[in-house]
Amino acid sequence: MKPFACDVLTLFPEMLNAVTQYGITGRAWKNRIFELITWNPRDFSNNSHRTIDDSPYGGGPGMVMMAEPLEEAIMQAKSRQHELGIIHPEVVYLSPQGKKLTHAMVKELSLGSGLIFVCGRYEGVDERFIVRQVDREISIGDYVLSGGEIAAMVLIDAIVRQIPGVLGDSESANQDSFVNGLLDYPHYTRPEIYRGEHVPEVLISGNHAHIQRWRLQQSLGRTWSRRPDLLETKISHGMTVEEQKLLEEYKQLHKTR
Repeated sequence: MKPFACDVLTLFPEMLNAVTQYGITGRAWKNRIFELITWNPRDFSNNSHRTIDDSPYGGGPGMVMMAEPLEEAIMQAKSRQHELGIIHPEVVYLSPQGKKLTHAMVKELSLGSGLIFVCGRYEGVDERFIVRQVDREISIGDYVLSGGEIAAMVLIDAIVRQIPGVLGDSESANQDSFVNGLLDYPHYTRPEIYRGEHVPEVLISGNHAHIQRWRLQQSLGRTWSRRPDLLETKISHGMTVEEQKLLEEYKQLHKTR
């Protein structure tokens, strides 16, 4: 199987080392499950000062990244992916103006063969570059970062863990929060009693059907109390009779506390 191809346009290539050197993504990179190549727009600047930004037309604070160095860099990234047999690599610009990242979006992106990420800086990038080269804009939340590198790393991490063979347990990705539209259930490990707090009895009962029922109820309850917006989406898509019953039991139990 060919590695999943990630090309990243960034002014700070060293930041992406966090993805290739540590944790699950670091192991996946070493095992050639995915590859990551960075392209610095400064290397494609047409002047000796390696200028990649200029003041905005119309005035205003800050600087704007110029279209030409970005476009020259992205053409090289596309050419590299074409050589790998990826005919139409999708270009993703990390932007607070993009669609908010969801698990469904991550799953969709992970099904391809490669992606090109554009990390903006300063006040943003020339709109003409976005119109000409960007396929979709993605935001990781309603806040502003200093640049797109951290957002790109978030997205790469989320995508890579969906690739078969990355996680030690093939079921781990299927049991994460948001996979079934709910938050994850609480987890416990040894010791059985920690500073007077016991592990829920059901988890040490050995009854797997009861354990699964408890975990589903906890996921429903946590989503209800912490992320009602997610629960509304779950309800709109249809909940089973069992899920409705478990949620009502959870609500009644916590109303009496």
